[in-house]
Amino acid sequence: MNKPIFFLLCAFLSVATGIAQTKFSITHGPYLQALHETGVTIVWTTDKDAIGWVELAPDDSSHFYLKERPKYFASSHGFKDVSKLHKVTLRGLQPGVRYRYRIYAQEVTSHEGTDVNYGEVAATQVYRRAPLAFTTSRPDQTELSFAVINDIHGRNEVMKNLLSQLDWPQTDFVFFNGDMANNLVSEEQLFAHYMDTATALFASEIPMYYARGNHETRGNFASAFPDYFPTTSGHLYYLFRRGPVCFVVLDCGEDKPDSDMEYSGIVNMDAYRTQQAEWLKEALERPEYREAPYKVVICHMPPFGGWHGEQEIAEKFVPLLNAAGAQIMLSGHLHRHIKREAQPGAHQFPILVNSNNNMLRATANGQQLRIDVVDQSGKTVDSITLKPSR
Repeated sequence: MNKPIFFLLCAFLSVATGIAQTKFSITHGPYLQALHETGVTIVWTTDKDAIGWVELAPDDSSHFYLKERPKYFASSHGFKDVSKLHKVTLRGLQPGVRYRYRIYAQEVTSHEGTDVNYGEVAATQVYRRAPLAFTTSRPDQTELSFAVINDIHGRNEVMKNLLSQLDWPQTDFVFFNGDMANNLVSEEQLFAHYMDTATALFASEIPMYYARGNHETRGNFASAFPDYFPTTSGHLYYLFRRGPVCFVVLDCGEDKPDSDMEYSGIVNMDAYRTQQAEWLKEALERPEYREAPYKVVICHMPPFGGWHGEQEIAEKFVPLLNAAGAQIMLSGHLHRHIKREAQPGAHQFPILVNSNNNMLRATANGQQLRIDVVDQSGKTVDSITLKPSR
């Protein structure tokens, strides 16, 4: 064997050995989704197919491994899921209780017939740092603090600047109100453009709720979006009560007609919004909405602006919200700050459109719901205050 071929072969074997010995690892997350009084879903990813589980412990003075902690597996239809995406839904938790948790994944190297072979285990740390933790919501909560950002479009530094204004121990959750990326072309892009930053800042321990924007509907990875952001309703539109506020989270869909050349015939948004309106009609009759002192709608696109999607929202959603006494809609999409008062014959509630460079920081109690518009330096540039509905 001549020397060039020998060295080329050695280099190939070295690379192949390195690939074969790549350590199995958790690549992204964990982050919290759909947290409520008795449950939460925890999401993370690995670099190879694996089973995943969560170990849960009360937040007491004991070491996490004082005793064996219960294991909750990512599973479907009686099978442990084998995937690179792991979602564990914890049920039957106690309201208003703080829990510590650790995520695990074990590589599945092969599965032939009934013979399954496993590889390495990866997990979050509980030795050199405190375990991750979350707190379930409680029905008797009287005060609430939350934030809303939107239209980040992959600008991680802007997101960091805005969220750094928050007092995290006093913040119950954060809303992503759409267009956090320009489009969705891969899992890696989704995490690189915003979710890795969100996880590092807060999302492993403070829940995040999502209202999909029109840009999250674009790209070959857009159809996978719901897999990464599960909800209690099983849809990307949902309703939940937290403290004195009931939130109606709507999925705006796209802004242009379904037939527009930009969508290449792949969308069916008009029928989707009609389906959503049927759900909304029923959801607005629920006690958690009707009995809430404050009724807040989260929708990425506002019902004005003259584009097709905005007009669909005005025609299909707004009459239902008017009849049900919605008090405010929080939107984005337009990349500028707009505060529009209620308009007879249109929306009978104010609409606050947040710009792509500001954050909404809100607090609610028995006397008022105050929403401040905060810029990246922490300056309050506008605000709106609502009184409890009667």
